[in-house]
Amino acid sequence: MNPLLDLFLTFARIGVCTFGGGYAMLPLLQREVVEKHGWATEQELMDYYAIGQCTPGIIAVNTATFVGYKQRGIAGAVCATAGMVFPSLVIIIAIAAFIQKFAHMAIVKNAFSGVRIAVCALVLQSVWKMSKISVIDLPTALILLITFLSVAFFGVSPVVMVVIAGGVGILIGLIRRRHT
Repeated sequence: MNPLLDLFLTFARIGVCTFGGGYAMLPLLQREVVEKHGWATEQELMDYYAIGQCTPGIIAVNTATFVGYKQRGIAGAVCATAGMVFPSLVIIIAIAAFIQKFAHMAIVKNAFSGVRIAVCALVLQSVWKMSKISVIDLPTALILLITFLSVAFFGVSPVVMVVIAGGVGILIGLIRRRHT
């Protein structure tokens, strides 16, 4: 198969099967990008995901762009990004055409309620997988805990915490190098 078409179709499959945003699609990304195609390692995918979180835009789209670029340069980035966005665009246009007519119905409200719960479970699964890869020692566990508490309970901006965590990670790396 054409590698660019493969990128487009793979990310279109991911895009059409993902509900709840970037965090919910992490298991699908891992299965397709790491396990099935070998386009990235788990660590690379986590790095792309982290950078995608820190940059403007949608995490999933940013991650697709990174993977596509790694595989086929700018053309790969465009194809992967288009594949990720295309299903959402079609679905949102279809929903937008009908949502106002049906949003008040109990069955629609109940469906959205059920989907929200399922998305929470998918996000928790993604957090669990990411933490197993990322939390490797006491300093990384402390970064996780402090970041979570700061954002969840003290209203600190996630962007600020990502910058601080990156700085702390650099500092820890420098300290470790001095001791070796």
